[in-house]
Amino acid sequence: MPQDYRAQLTRVRFRRAVALMVMTLVLPGSAQLVAGRKEVGRIAIRIWLALLGSLVLVVLLGLTFHSFIFWFGTNTVILGLIRFVLMGMAVGWAYLFVDSWMLGDPLALQRQQRLAMVGLNGVLCFTVAGSLLFFSHVVTVEKNLITSVFGNGSVTQVHDGRYNVLLLGGDSGADRWGLRPDSMTVASIDADTGRTVLFGLPRNMLNFPFAPGSRMAKQFPHGYTCNTRCINDPQQLGLHELNSLATWAADHKSVFKGVANPGVEATKEAVEGITGLKINYYAMVNLLGFRKLVEAVGGVKLHVRDRIPIGGIGGPVTGYIQPGYRKLNGYQTLWFARSRESADDYSRMARQKCVMNAMLHQVSPQRVVLKFQSIADAGETLLTTDLPASELDTFIQLALKARSQPVRTVSFVPPMVNTGHPDIATIQAAVKKAIAPAKASGHAAAKKHRKHHVSGVTTGGSYGSLSSGYAANQASNLSDAC
Repeated sequence: MPQDYRAQLTRVRFRRAVALMVMTLVLPGSAQLVAGRKEVGRIAIRIWLALLGSLVLVVLLGLTFHSFIFWFGTNTVILGLIRFVLMGMAVGWAYLFVDSWMLGDPLALQRQQRLAMVGLNGVLCFTVAGSLLFFSHVVTVEKNLITSVFGNGSVTQVHDGRYNVLLLGGDSGADRWGLRPDSMTVASIDADTGRTVLFGLPRNMLNFPFAPGSRMAKQFPHGYTCNTRCINDPQQLGLHELNSLATWAADHKSVFKGVANPGVEATKEAVEGITGLKINYYAMVNLLGFRKLVEAVGGVKLHVRDRIPIGGIGGPVTGYIQPGYRKLNGYQTLWFARSRESADDYSRMARQKCVMNAMLHQVSPQRVVLKFQSIADAGETLLTTDLPASELDTFIQLALKARSQPVRTVSFVPPMVNTGHPDIATIQAAVKKAIAPAKASGHAAAKKHRKHHVSGVTTGGSYGSLSSGYAANQASNLSDAC
């Protein structure tokens, strides 16, 4: 055989081998179909077209019905199916690449060409199969996160057109997690528009009632009272504050038979009695997990109005968060929300509302997707909730709606409320007014808070003072007050 003809034949074989690999990349099974393994090729192409058709159908349904995408992406059964489909695709596609390499008759190629084909086959197998296995892992992480954090609890109906979620912030210390929550807020969310009102309850509130007919109301028919003697005794005072209910419930578990979290249930019944709202679900946020969450999303931008001490109140001050519009890391954000040194509880509550507002408006869906693995790792230590997994899609949609709207805050703190002897009628009237449809007076209220912003009067990092009130605790637009 002439040398030129042999070289030309080798080049043709090499091009054919490369073409088979490229065909497998573009349309799995097509190489087998043209190279003689028609049955394998037909099966692969049918599977590929079926998967491609399913993807197109999902996209079209998502474009037509946006709620479908959220349901599809949070359904654990579907996520489990997607996981196995991706794993099957990875194995099947890798097999087709190897088979296409063999159909290219590598032994008939020159040594350099064989090495090039081995390298091309390895790169394609690693890239395609590796990517599919990575996405399978991400789906598995999402499924496990939903399963571990969100349970199969009872679905509750909206109350007067709103979902009311009790948000509790628990100390990250090993000896206190889940016992005496440091932060208590009710997020009341309009079920149609996502318009959100945050109702802040001080942890040191005394003399409050429980929801009528509740377990705690039967135990304390005259309310959780603290008389003059109690108020003058620091130890007794601590045992009668709102955040002490979790401890009381832990010591009286027999009152809460069949209840998974007695401390949360006792607190919820108190919050319902104070606000007049019916709580749908609760979410207990572990502050250590919150720190990890902020780290996972790359930090949060906040207006630091005063120098905020890190540490203090029972321990040394180890540093400061300096004033300015700053991007804080998880450690700094946690201390911005927690610090009580050179401030009071109500100033701290105002700063916590600002952190909530910043997280709502700054953590975009795109960032969640890009940082999902880190967020999932934080989520396992971040949250305890009774929100059923089946309702997760509903609340994702509400969160996206809430991002485009101002958040209103009403906190039951001085000067509006005497936390030692709260006027429950005043509190419940304020709740009804806040959740009523927005009126023109809302603009005037927002303008009033913007005056705080201009004045520059701050206490402990929050606009306002104990005597005049803090802007972020009573705001028609929380962004203006922060």
